[in-house]
Amino acid sequence: MIHFVTFTICLAGFTALALATERQQEALLNGVSPARTRRYRVAGWTALAVALGATVMYQGWGLGLVNYSGQTSMAAGLVYLTLIVAERRRQSR
Repeated sequence: MIHFVTFTICLAGFTALALATERQQEALLNGVSPARTRRYRVAGWTALAVALGATVMYQGWGLGLVNYSGQTSMAAGLVYLTLIVAERRRQSR
């Protein structure tokens, strides 16, 4: 269960960090806002810190850090792949 929770929180964190970039805000949210960028960055880093805390609390430092590393890698890869697919779909229209 902790794997699903950690992955979900990491996915939300990396999605927020992706939306904090100017390029993605222009493409997906129709305009850049410094306040929005700041909120997304804070939300993204907070989510990643919460995921780290949850997995370390449940599994300890040794296995928790390994689990966290794997979960962040999968979540970041999924967000990156989703952004690539979304951009290609926008270009084909």
